[in-house]
Amino acid sequence: MALNLVDVKSEYAKDKDLKEEDVKAFIEWVNKQPHLPEINEVQAILFLQSCYFRNEAAKAAIDTYFTVRTLCPDLFFERNPKNSPLKEGLDVTLFSVLPKLTPDGYSIIFMKLMDSNPDNYNFAMQLKYFDMVCMQYLHQQGTSKGHLIVLDMKGVVFGHLTKLGPLTMKKFLYYLQEAMPLRLKGLHYFNIVPFMDKILALMKPFMKKELMDMLYLHNTADDMTKFVPKDCLPQDYGGSVEPLNVLHEKVKSNLMQNVPFFEWEDKHSVDESRRQGKPKNVSDYFGVEGTFKKLELD
Repeated sequence: MALNLVDVKSEYAKDKDLKEEDVKAFIEWVNKQPHLPEINEVQAILFLQSCYFRNEAAKAAIDTYFTVRTLCPDLFFERNPKNSPLKEGLDVTLFSVLPKLTPDGYSIIFMKLMDSNPDNYNFAMQLKYFDMVCMQYLHQQGTSKGHLIVLDMKGVVFGHLTKLGPLTMKKFLYYLQEAMPLRLKGLHYFNIVPFMDKILALMKPFMKKELMDMLYLHNTADDMTKFVPKDCLPQDYGGSVEPLNVLHEKVKSNLMQNVPFFEWEDKHSVDESRRQGKPKNVSDYFGVEGTFKKLELD
């Protein structure tokens, strides 16, 4: 099974703060936790680097990562891109890690609706797709000094807002902030919509201050050049990166060619019966689903 994981030698060469002895010690600790799956060197590097080599933070992150993924199968399992309904979901949105870094050395995770019909939009399916793109990229391309999430909201209509469930939003934002091995440096929305306040009202209860402080709203792509130079963006925005439609086809093709990677990831789950101490369940992290009030839409 070819996973095409990044060469760890290139990761050690990339960052002088990454020490092989720290990585080996981290792997040994994880593999001694009876409830966690065994990990490899690439996974250890991703979590240590994303936590700025703070060992205890990396331990908490990787435990949360595997636990949340296990407890939320709607977002993190059945991820074969050749199977429905995920296959159709890939046509709805573009999620791409763009090839050009910012002057700060940050990677850009770019998002854009390619099908603006809200009837075809499934929020949980799109979050699954986002995670697939990000995790495949991290495992196969390695670490980055930082990551910017950039969302073009053109094509988003009020019907999409009605698809954003509070519990699904809570699950995803918790995972993004507490578990994903990203060095998140900014969350940038542009071409913002008139009902952006309602979207933010849904998100803000689940956002820590650190994430709120890196949230930026821009009217156009030109307005965010301080953070994301136009040259780093696709040609559709005056940049030098391939056009959106070409990027979209490349992303879909890449996912289709990496089915073994997603099958490998799907095998990594937590065995709560073997956790030392009290086993975790969904309500420990997200409360009871019935306690979430329906989103009020004026």
